[in-house]
Amino acid sequence: MSSASGRFEVVFNGEIYNHLKLRRDLEEAGHAPVWRGTSDTEVMMAGFEVWGIEETLARLEGMFAIALWDRETRTLKLVRDRLGEKPLYYGWQGKGRDAVFLFGSELKALQAHPAFNARIRRDAIVAMLRHGHVPEDLVIYEGLRKLRPGEIAEISLEAPEPKRKLYWDGGAIAAAPRGPAPSDEDAIEGLNTLLLDAVSQEMMSDVPLGAFLSGGIDSSVVVGLMQHLSKKPVHTFSIGFHEARYNEAQFAKEVADHLGTHHTELYVGDTDLRDVIPRLPHMYDEPFADSSQIPTFLVAEMAREHVTVALSGDGGDELFCGYDRYVHGQKMMDKLRGLPGPLRSLGGAAIRAIPETWLNKLMESIRATPQGKEPNGQRLHRLANYAMSATTEELHQKMVSVWRFPEDAVLGGSSPPSILADHLPSRGDLSDMERMMQLDMLAYLPDDILCKVDRATMAVALESRAPLLDHRVAEFIWALPERFKYRDGKSKWLLRQVLYKYVPAALIERPKMGFEVPIGLWLRGGLRDWAQAFLDPDRLRREGYLDEAVITRLWSQHLLGSHNWGAQLWNVLMFQAWLETYGDVTSA
Repeated sequence: MSSASGRFEVVFNGEIYNHLKLRRDLEEAGHAPVWRGTSDTEVMMAGFEVWGIEETLARLEGMFAIALWDRETRTLKLVRDRLGEKPLYYGWQGKGRDAVFLFGSELKALQAHPAFNARIRRDAIVAMLRHGHVPEDLVIYEGLRKLRPGEIAEISLEAPEPKRKLYWDGGAIAAAPRGPAPSDEDAIEGLNTLLLDAVSQEMMSDVPLGAFLSGGIDSSVVVGLMQHLSKKPVHTFSIGFHEARYNEAQFAKEVADHLGTHHTELYVGDTDLRDVIPRLPHMYDEPFADSSQIPTFLVAEMAREHVTVALSGDGGDELFCGYDRYVHGQKMMDKLRGLPGPLRSLGGAAIRAIPETWLNKLMESIRATPQGKEPNGQRLHRLANYAMSATTEELHQKMVSVWRFPEDAVLGGSSPPSILADHLPSRGDLSDMERMMQLDMLAYLPDDILCKVDRATMAVALESRAPLLDHRVAEFIWALPERFKYRDGKSKWLLRQVLYKYVPAALIERPKMGFEVPIGLWLRGGLRDWAQAFLDPDRLRREGYLDEAVITRLWSQHLLGSHNWGAQLWNVLMFQAWLETYGDVTSA
């Protein structure tokens, strides 16, 4: 779209939720053009002309990836939303006079250009094996980057190297000094008011709208607010599993029944889940291995049969302290600080010196290994590795790493610099728990959770919106002390208090489950032949990316049952499946 004066040209992916308010602001100030339509894009463009780019960005509430060409200055600006809901890839391809600058929300768009001829980045493979995704601003191909959340990049023919800066710095906001804490009542009412406004804005749609409902705290609070605001039953969607230990569908139905939503659920088995696997590489563009991508796609596919937009509870864990590792990590650091560093290292090394198979036999009579879980010896080695951590940041990186030394598995590979270890954001006065939340908000949330949801929903032409990721909510919760996030042994304290206005506590109080998929068991069963083909040593040697000796050792140990390398092997398999799909557009 062109701006009214013709100065700006935009390509825009996303949604500006407060565009009606911005339209009124422009009109009341006497700056409104003659409107050509009712779109949020036109309002945003008018804002760029009247307020300038950065002031307009500061006023926008929404999710977006923006490419803005300024005819006057002959510069291109690329912008990504504050929390990273929408992706944006960019970079130069070709050389000299033939070089072209490519950008897009999907790598497929860049690959379609005749100039695209990028080599696979080996350090990106290392990072992908470590985390299960290609993190931060890395891309699986050389010469390309991802815009980071809250970042703006400027490119011109006179300055072809992108100039990058943050227009919204989540790390700094989390670490900023806090003012006086409000009372519990004021904090609860403040969050409730913010969330009502965020949900109200995100419910505005001229197409059918619904919500994902797992029955957990995050999705339940979103649906509770939606139903409070709606004059008719909200359409909610849940996915159920026939295996009881993974199934939350009955809890979601109880919440739906209490709120009076129009509820739809889909029960799936192993076969349904496994049938999605061949579609994953094309769906995600880059190697991506969070196994909950499979049920996420299935619930999105089911929802799309009924609605075009679905609200979700994404962001609740990272902003309100939802992951168990935050509590475990803080308790562990409290204990470790009482021990001298050499003693921690010696004790951890001593445990790790005992072969895991011996530990398995010693521990089996005390604690039997649950089906599909890591054996006791493997678990003790992992905990010993945690205990050797000198800092909260080191412990956190270990807890979010699937592979401990992924560079050993990648031929010619090395670990790239990371926000989690090499260029850490300021910590300020954050507790251990809050420090881990801060790092997850900057890395795990956009690179795993939001990537997973965006690609799965876009694959079925469903728009997903996340009210908990309204930047005003993030700024509000980070301005509060830890006790509003974790109190009396319970996570998400403040979010729970808002939820209880709409849903009784008795329907919610239970252990967190999540979208867990039994990958380790599948690889010994129904997926064994599929995996064996990708992990064949001759194939690995011919492709030249992964060390066949390292991979074969893990695969053999996993099949024997002495170890559960399901998560590690799934990362390898998702890279291999991606390579098979996209190998023809790369230069090895």
